Formats: sequence, structure tokens, C-alpha cells
Amino acid sequence: MAMKKVTISTKAKAPDWALLEREVLAKLNAAAPEFVNKYTNVDGTLKWKSEFGSMDGSDDPYEAFHNLALLYSIGGSEEIYELARKMWESITLQWTEYGQIYREFDGYYDWMHHGEGYLYFYFLGLTKPESLMDRQRARRFARMYMGEDPLAENYDKEKKIIRSPLNGSRGPRFVVTEEDWYTHRTVLDDYLAPYEDIEGVDFASMKCNWSDPVIYKRLIEKMNQRMNRGDVPLNLNATTMITHAYMYSHDAKEKEWVLDYIKVWADRANANNGFMPDNVGLSGKVGEYNDGKWWGGYYGWRWPHGFFTIMEPTTNAVMNAVLLTGDYSYLDVARQQFDKNWEMRKVEGNRVLVPHRHFDAGWGDYRDASPRHLIYLWTTSLDEQDLNRIAAIPRTEDWSQIIIPGKPGHNTLGYKHFIANTLSWFEFIQGRLPNFPKAILEANLELIDIHLRRMRSMIGNQENWDSYSPETTDEIIELDLLKIGYQVHAWQWFSPVYLEGLMQLATGSPMHISHGGFQFANIRPFDGANKRSGLPEDVALLVDEISKTHTSVHVANIGSERRELVLQAGGFGEHQFISVEIEGKQIEINDKHFALTLEPGVVAHLNFTVKRFANDPTYETPWSKREDWHPLITGRPLSNFTN
Repeated sequence: MAMKKVTISTKAKAPDWALLEREVLAKLNAAAPEFVNKYTNVDGTLKWKSEFGSMDGSDDPYEAFHNLALLYSIGGSEEIYELARKMWESITLQWTEYGQIYREFDGYYDWMHHGEGYLYFYFLGLTKPESLMDRQRARRFARMYMGEDPLAENYDKEKKIIRSPLNGSRGPRFVVTEEDWYTHRTVLDDYLAPYEDIEGVDFASMKCNWSDPVIYKRLIEKMNQRMNRGDVPLNLNATTMITHAYMYSHDAKEKEWVLDYIKVWADRANANNGFMPDNVGLSGKVGEYNDGKWWGGYYGWRWPHGFFTIMEPTTNAVMNAVLLTGDYSYLDVARQQFDKNWEMRKVEGNRVLVPHRHFDAGWGDYRDASPRHLIYLWTTSLDEQDLNRIAAIPRTEDWSQIIIPGKPGHNTLGYKHFIANTLSWFEFIQGRLPNFPKAILEANLELIDIHLRRMRSMIGNQENWDSYSPETTDEIIELDLLKIGYQVHAWQWFSPVYLEGLMQLATGSPMHISHGGFQFANIRPFDGANKRSGLPEDVALLVDEISKTHTSVHVANIGSERRELVLQAGGFGEHQFISVEIEGKQIEINDKHFALTLEPGVVAHLNFTVKRFANDPTYETPWSKREDWHPLITGRPLSNFTN
């Protein structure tokens, strides 16, 4: 079926938001090559240490450069795509040589860190999906978690268990060594102990001296006894990797795996009075290695993050399930966790506090309730019940504040990947913050400038990181570069490639969940003339209203040439355009794509009627179809090499 196409010729003064969007793109197109060139050798390898140990760290360089792929997907230059490819390959090689990556995938780590690192991989799916390399890797990585890779036996098909919190291309890691946690020791000194019975540690102090060699040895012993075997909710982030593979392949086995794995965790929660247990033994028994306790697992209810690391992977997983099926009932698995937590709330003045951790003595660590994960559930459902959950949470912080993370005076460590404006975007999309587009894009530009200044400073030179001192540096960053466990994060602090405001406005969605969520979109733009992902040159896009049935979109061509814009319903074509109203005229579409010819100086408003989650999600574009892609390579069986 031919794509429906209309020409828009109504001219108007270019709105501020459109000019600012194009300014952000132009600045990023210039800043990204400067960033890459500053910190890499000619082959793309990072100018850094010749040795780097422990299981930590492969995720961090990927995180620093992952926005290259996302930038290209929204309209970055072809040079940006080449840089994105170059940096993925070079980081993969470098951390292979360090010893952490094996077979192009992290050898063994948890899905908090896998989730962070493989955002890069997911974003590449939004660039040129015909890439044979990306598709081969997607299949291979998925098979590591589906019980189909004999070199990575992470998954027990019978019991539907990922067999360890530490997993990867080398399979489950049941026993850790002191070397594995080495780079994190000084970082973890500021955290509580993972157990309440570590000899020599006062658990009530909420501090644990990992730097003490005697205590460190005891911690490793206890973790190997209690924590490193069996499944944890954090592993739900693996559903994103399998869903990612499905959007290339449409292999029914991949969809089935995601849905089965979510169901088994839902069943465990239902059997535990609604609470997600945080440790499941290899037999399938909750608390098998933890004296029968359903709390106290790896990144579980007793860890510093507590409720956050239960809610976040669960939210990612259920959003993936809705994407794959269109069945909103999967959201109930995450809603249940929030509702159980909310039931235990206590009120102090104008604050509503909810428990974040469970100790042997019961629930504790009461903190302000947060709407952030609920906002992601609402952007999936667009349902009144999720709005009601959000509305019940007192506004102990200013939801309308436009935050520039990294600006002096702001707590940058509170925002992962410098994503700080989910609440203000939510206020805008609810119609309560009309100045948001101009304000968020100006903030986006300021953030880029802050990071460019940092990058160009004395401390921006990696040769100075080992001697960093707040007293003598020309730029202050809230990161102790003298600690090896922190220094590996430094590229994120100097990277100028941040585009939160641009992505929010042009897609009508919040930024991704930073520990392993897809970059969803209500609207995704394509360049029709160049048949590629992203905004055409001179074109800007603004989504200002979303509902179960309608999406409101503003388009502008601020240039002097005609441009071809193709819009897709959903980031992965999962939605369907039913019709569109343009300047009082109704046009039937009944397709997931709609093409616009924009004459120079055009500004227009489009109101789409949509059917949500009507299509099978895919990385295919209007011009790059699965049937035209080069077939995947099938290698010789492993048995050929074992005799």
C-alpha cells in the first residue's frame, strides 16, 4: 500500500521552539566529533589506562557515547552515525582486551549495569536496522539468555530462572573473587552492608568499610554463600535485550520468552502477598540461600536502592510486554508493586513517605513517594487509573522546574545520564506548562555549553584525572576522579552529547529509563528525501498532547527549501494512524506512516486519530524492510570444535 502523502504550504513565522530545536541539533552535530576526537585515538580506542581490572566498568564507556546513536536517530548527521559505529566497535574491543567483555558481550555482571551499557546497542536499532552486524549480535546476545547458548548457560528453561544475578557471555557467575569487586571497594565504603550479620560491621551505622581487607574477605564469603546463585528481579531488564532481538527478527520464541519470564515473576509476587521477592534459589524456592527470607538478595529490598531496583526493572519489563502484545494488563505487575508500597505510607506534615527497604526487623528507610516510574506506566497506558496514582502523590518538589543537571547548585548525581526533566515534561504534556518547549530547549543548550566548557578545561584532559583536586582545578565536577571506580565514569561528565529536551518534544515521550529501557516515542520522524531516520534538515517537530485516541503534532520548516517529512506512529511502528486533521480538513490514513511535503517557511498543526499498539513492533523503516535485509549468517555448530 502506498504511503499517504500531503503537501503543506501555509507559511508563518518560525516559532521559537522550532528555531531552538534546529540550534540544538546544529550544536550537537559540531560538539560530538570534538568530544570523540578529544578522548580517543585515531582508531576510536579511548585514551586511558593500559590495565583495568574487576568486573565493573564495561557499561560506563558505552554510556558516555551511547547518545551518538540516539542523536543520529533524531536527525544527527551521517558523520554522527559513523562515529556511533566506530565507538561501539572500539569500546567493545578495548574492554575485551581489559578482560571484561567476551564474545562482544560483558562476561559477567548484573542487569543494572548491563541495562545501562546496552542502551547503546538498543539505540543502534533506531539508526540503520539493515546492519548485519547489529542483527547478528542481537540474535546471539538474546540466545545467551534463552537457554540456547552452551557457552552461556544463564537460563534454566524448565524453571524459567536466570541462574545468577551476575551473568553474561561466560554464563552465570556463582562465585565472585576479591578482584571482581576491587574497583568498587572505596565507592561501597559509603554504603550499608549487604547483610546484617557481618562480623566487625555495625549495620545500624548504615556504613560498611569495604576497604578493610578483613571485612572485605568476610563480605565476599557471605555473598558467595547467599547472593550469587539464583534469580533476582533485576534480571527482568534482560527482557529488553530479548525484545530488541524480536524487533529485528519477529521470532516468536523471543516474544514467548519475554512473556513467560514476566509471568513467572508475577506469580512469585502473587505468592508472596503481592511483594516481589528479591532472591530465588536454583531450585525455584524463594529465600533458598538466605534462611528463607524473601528480602536480602542482590540489588534487592535491603540494598541502598531498595524499592527503586524492584520497581525499575519491573517497569521496563511490563512496558516491553505491552509493546509486544498490546495487552495493558501486563502493567498490573508493576502497578501492584507501587500499590503495595503505597499501602504502607505514612504522612508527616505535607509529605507522604513510603518504605524503600526491608530489613530483618521489617520495613524501613521511609522516603518521599516518587511519581517517576508511574509516569512511564502512564505514557504506556494513557489510562486514568495511572493518572490517579500520580495525582495522589504530594508535590514535595517543584514538578514545573526546568533542571539543568550539572549546573552549579544542582545535585547532578541525582540524575542518571543527565536526564532530569521527566516531571516537567509530564506537566507540559498535561497542559500545565505551556512555556516548557522554549525553556527545556534553552536548558538543553545550556547543558551542552556546560559540558563543552568542562571538556575544554584543564580537568577535561584525561591526563589530569589522576591528580584531580577541587582546590586547584579550573572546573569542579561532583566526581572523585582519584577513585578508579569513579574515574571510569568521567567521560559521561565531559560529554556534551545530551539531548533530553529535543527528544521529549520531537517524540512526545520522556527519555528512556536509564537502566535498560527503550527510547519509546509516540511519534517518530524520518527524512523522506534521504530515506533515513530523523528530522529532515530545517524541520522541527513538537508533540504537545497525547491520549489513547489522539496525538497533537506541530511541524515547521524554517528553511528556504522544500522538505520531505515522514511520521511514524510509535517509535517502533507499534501504533496506527487512523486519520489526521490539518487546517480543518480530515484525511483518512489507516497506516503507521504518513508523509508530508513541507514547503519553505511552513508551520502547521496536525491532530492525529490513533489506535495504540495495533501493530507488531519492528525496527523496519518505511524503506528498510526485513524481507530485503541480507540473511543472518549461520555458523558451524559448536560440536565441530569439541572433538
